[in-house]
This record gives sequence, structure tokens and C-alpha cells, in this order.
Amino acid sequence: MKLGIIGLPNCGKTTIFNALTGQSAPAAPFPNPLGTERHVGVIRVPDARLDRLAEMYKPRKTTWAEVTCVDITGFSRGISASKQKAAVFNDVRDMDAVIHVVRAFADPAIAHPDGAVDPAADAAALELELVFSDLELVETRLERIAASIKKGVGGDLEAEKATLEKCRGQLEEEKPLRNLGLSEGERAATSSLQFTSAKPELIVLNVGEDDIASPATAAALANLEDFYRGKDAQVFSLSGKIETELSQLEPEEAKLFLDDLGIAEPAMNRVIREAYALLGLVSFLTAGEDEVKAWTIQKGTPALKAAGKIHSDIERGFIRAEVVSYEDLMAASSLARARDAGAVRLEGKDYIVKDGDIINFRFNV
Repeated sequence: MKLGIIGLPNCGKTTIFNALTGQSAPAAPFPNPLGTERHVGVIRVPDARLDRLAEMYKPRKTTWAEVTCVDITGFSRGISASKQKAAVFNDVRDMDAVIHVVRAFADPAIAHPDGAVDPAADAAALELELVFSDLELVETRLERIAASIKKGVGGDLEAEKATLEKCRGQLEEEKPLRNLGLSEGERAATSSLQFTSAKPELIVLNVGEDDIASPATAAALANLEDFYRGKDAQVFSLSGKIETELSQLEPEEAKLFLDDLGIAEPAMNRVIREAYALLGLVSFLTAGEDEVKAWTIQKGTPALKAAGKIHSDIERGFIRAEVVSYEDLMAASSLARARDAGAVRLEGKDYIVKDGDIINFRFNV
């Protein structure tokens, strides 16, 4: 999974990136005429279940699921035709989902591009940039389809044309494609275009250290939630500065810091969980003395395809999946006791794997 962090300049994108990845990447300057600054990092997906399983099995290796995170150059308004903007949109199209950072902190040392902090206006402005980018893409593609049909070589393009016209109507109303409700066939017809406004979106309101629970933050959140209602998006707030400080602490120190703030866990954990939920992802687990590992799959994946996630030979020679839920294993305190309690099941290739299933695949090749 690839998560792209987007936002207007000086919104704290790189701060959020550093908090997620543990890096110390420098923020790109604004204005940034080249528009080529981008940082890439890998996030280890937090999963307390792996820690518990590691305590139980004491494996040689513990492997968490990972997510690639890209800090994409800040959007600058009004330059849609420029090479800078084209490069930014190409980066967004390559992502599975986006984290849209919206500035809500005041800092005289960090200039806001428009001179004043206005979260609702900033969110709407960037959303409109995504919409206009897709509209331009749709118009260009429809022109090419029309030319092909005129030449008599567009007989197989009718389905794509109909879907694009539907998309154009949505975009001309300045609405993103993520809430258009395209069918599976319509999405397939236009999948090569990788629309930016169709990407699942996490909207992160980046607030000051002293404003996490302030009335102003609550009001800004309410405004954003209303704006994004029904748009396949999730909205929440955090302090990028606090999250960056947490990411640089040892676990014991971080816990004390969180306790002092009255916070249960780093907000970055929620960012990743929300991204999984938006993309419909779940994790199944494998556990043994060699390794305890989390495997990311799409929700609704059958056991046969989940086996292929580990190795194609396991999928090809699939016999049965030995399955126990994480909760049942923890309640029994060992796999042997879980078997005695009847909590371990043998499932066939069509079994739909659930989040937290611990699976041992039986296969023969």
C-alpha cells in the first residue's frame, strides 16, 4: 500500500511524514519553483497482536506489515498547466490513498501562502485542484476517443466513453469522483486514468500543541466533517509537532509523555488504521518459532488467495487452512489448548479470511 501526503505549502506535511516514518526529512522551501522535492519512507504498521504472539512463540523474527509513505510536494494554487503541478498530480495518481494535511496551527515563523489560517478554505481549495485535474484528464481522453470513433477504430471504447461522460458531469459540478458510486465495470473501464479525486482520503487537521482539545479545533473539525460527508473520507485532528516528538522517543519515554498529555496512543497509529479501513484492508497472521508475521490482504479474500500472498506454491498446492482467531488463541494461552477447546478449525479454499485470523496452510506440491 502506498500513502501519499498532500496539502498546501507550509501545512506541516513533512512534519507528519517524519512522525509516521521516524525520519528527519527537511521541509521543502516555499515558494518552491522546481516542485520536485519529495520524500519516501516505510511505515511499520502498529499491531499489538504481533507483540503478544511474539511473547508466546518467542520467534527468531517478528515481521510487521509495512506501508510506503510519500511526502508529495505542496500544491501551489493557480498553476495547473505548469510542469510542477503535473508532476504533483502524477505522484498522487500513483498512490492507493492520500493523507490530506490541513493547517490549523498559528505560527508567525511559518507563513501561510494566503496570509491567514483558514482550514475550511484550504481543504476546499485543494479538493478543487484534484477535481480540476481529473476534469482536464477526462476532457483529453474523451477527445481522443471521439477521434478514434471518427476514424472507425473506436468500437470497443463505448463503455469507457459512457463512464467518462458520467465522470465529467460529476466533475463539472465541482464534486470529487470518490463519492460518485461507479460500478465495478465502470471503475475497470477508467482504471488506467488513476483519477486523483477518486482516491480514498484521510483529512488530518494539524493543530498547535495547546489546541488538541480546544473549542476552535472542535469547530474546525465539525466544519471539515460536514464538507467531506459522504465523500469516502475520514477527518480527525492531531498535533504534528507532538507526534514528531513522540516518534523520536524510546517506548518507555513515549508512554510517559502520552500519559502526561492524557492521550491513549500516538495519533499516527490511528492514521494507519484509518488508511487500512478506507482501503478495505485486513491482516491475517502466521506464527511459529521461526517467525511471527502479519500479512495484508483485501477484506473478503478467500483462503486460497491468502495462501498465495505467502507463496504461489502454497496457493497451487492448497489442501486446507488451519485457522484460529487471535482472541481464541489468547483466551486459550496456547495452540494446543485452543485445539482442545475446539477453537482451531480446518477451512477450505473458499473460506473468507478475517482480520486477526492466525493461519497455518496445509499444502502439497
